[in-house]
Amino acid sequence: MEKTNTDELPLAMNSTEKQETVCIFGTGDFGRSLGFKMLQCGYSVVFGSRNPQMSSLLPNGADVLSYPEAAKKSDIIIMAIHREHYDFLTELTEVLNGKILVDISNNLKINQYPQSNAEYLAQLVPGAHVVKAFNTVSAWALQSGALDASRQVFVCGNDSKAKQRVMNMARTLGLTPLDQGSLMAANAIENYPLQLFPMWRFPFYLSAALCVFFFIYCVIREVIYPYVYEKKDSTFRMAISIPNRVFPVTALILLALVYLPGVIAAILQLYRGTKYHRFPDWLDHWMLCRKQLGLVALGFAFLHVIYTLVIPIRYYVRWRLRNLTITQALLKKEDPFSTSSAWLSDSYVALGILGFFLFVLLGITSLPSVSNAVNWREFRFVQSKLGYLTLILCTAHTLVYGGKRFLSPSILRWCLPAAYILALIIPCTVLVIKFILILPCVDKTLTRIRQGWERNSSYSKSPLNGKTDI
Repeated sequence: MEKTNTDELPLAMNSTEKQETVCIFGTGDFGRSLGFKMLQCGYSVVFGSRNPQMSSLLPNGADVLSYPEAAKKSDIIIMAIHREHYDFLTELTEVLNGKILVDISNNLKINQYPQSNAEYLAQLVPGAHVVKAFNTVSAWALQSGALDASRQVFVCGNDSKAKQRVMNMARTLGLTPLDQGSLMAANAIENYPLQLFPMWRFPFYLSAALCVFFFIYCVIREVIYPYVYEKKDSTFRMAISIPNRVFPVTALILLALVYLPGVIAAILQLYRGTKYHRFPDWLDHWMLCRKQLGLVALGFAFLHVIYTLVIPIRYYVRWRLRNLTITQALLKKEDPFSTSSAWLSDSYVALGILGFFLFVLLGITSLPSVSNAVNWREFRFVQSKLGYLTLILCTAHTLVYGGKRFLSPSILRWCLPAAYILALIIPCTVLVIKFILILPCVDKTLTRIRQGWERNSSYSKSPLNGKTDI
């Protein structure tokens, strides 16, 4: 029997729509991957190239023609070429008139040009229907089956019928098209793949700044201070001991910063007496980053737990315990058992375990797969009520850690208090203000404002003054 090349066989040939011909201008990595995927889904594919004879890496079953010849084969043309090479299209205006041009190009940096590539293409070929699509999908995703992380396809265009045909094509390829409106949205769609963790930058920079600050702070107190006054080398603490102070301190501060913008927003609404007034841009951005702040804080909490678990196997700890045991044996004395110290120690550990458990629960409910399975009230209960309970437990964990030494002058070194004392400033401030906000007299006024009630003031400029909105 003759061996059949599987590259030439489409996955399905039942639908007449799937048997239509699609033209792809460009034979680069993305053009080849998209063409192969379309062949698998039953489309007939023809490539347009400036050098048809040189295109030897294309999938089997696809024709390769010159640009004018390929454009005549289909009324849907996918532009898999860069904006810098669009100029030749002016020579094909008659051939491209009335056809659908799908612009899939991206730029090297955000807002590289005054107008989007799709709008520029529409100006070059005014008789064509330009649709922006597929620029958020990578060639690797098409080859590997378009995993969930890269399945969404943003689509925009001025012609609704042309846009609908492109969206149907995306669905046939196993992708999820999202209609973003007219071609004016192309600029935002082209900038989207160029964004590098836009909501994570502030949390990363802030956590890095906190880590550097507290690391240097702890080095001054625990390494430089003993060396200056006792000529004692404590540099080994920079590997485990100091990071295990920095990580929990950073986690606690970041957790408090998750709830601080909500408290500030409530104070602003009470002060203004209305909800119909924009928050400052910095507060808006801060509130949008709360989820990322919480997840970064959870990461530092995990590091704290891991570092704490390795404490018993450290050489310094084992050396101290061995020397203490030998010293007590030689002196024939033992330390009396202290019930109060045992209570402090067990309470410290118990509060830490409970706080970390709720912290992990908050992180799990932040996952899209989990948050989509709960309603708004359930999600708000976990993120707000249990979130504040987590903050209370973690703050109490830090307070109990200080124990009897919390405000003792003996822990000061160069008038610098311990790092965990500084870490308590923001969490305690948030909890105190939140306690004031939930007082019945304050909470009642705040609830009325959030339901649309306005107090006459210079900030009440809404035409809906005195009316209730949802």
